[in-house]
Amino acid sequence: MSKFSRLLSLVISAIVRSNSSTLQWTQNLLNLFKMANFKMNFFTLNEFESPDLPGSGNKMDQEFLRKIDKAREIANIPFTINSGYRTQKHNLKVGGVFASSHKKGLAADISTKGSDQKFIILDALMKVGFTRFGIGSTFIHVDQDTEKSQNVIWTY
Repeated sequence: MSKFSRLLSLVISAIVRSNSSTLQWTQNLLNLFKMANFKMNFFTLNEFESPDLPGSGNKMDQEFLRKIDKAREIANIPFTINSGYRTQKHNLKVGGVFASSHKKGLAADISTKGSDQKFIILDALMKVGFTRFGIGSTFIHVDQDTEKSQNVIWTY
């Protein structure tokens, strides 16, 4: 698919999905233009979508995505994304905190199986510069929200 065809497809998607205000439509369109030429080696944007908003993977922060993609390369094991961008509605449904970094497109939860896999993934995330981690029994939360404390690890 040519760049023009991809861009046209994204514009049409933005128009179809946008049933809200003109400002929201404009923001959606700008996000799509921004992401039109953005490429990752190990992920697709739909892996980061909120389940209640198709196409919302384009709301993820590009720098965050570049870093998590690089971490996946370093770890040399698959990363399964449980949660990326979240709408307010989905965040409430899953019990996310009010000030969730997921709602800003600055966070992801990565599925893990066992402590050895957790170590490999956490090590790779730190090597690319992430400094905020939440450790659950079956996942690692990572974010790069600069409005929150840095160099922290917490457990769920």
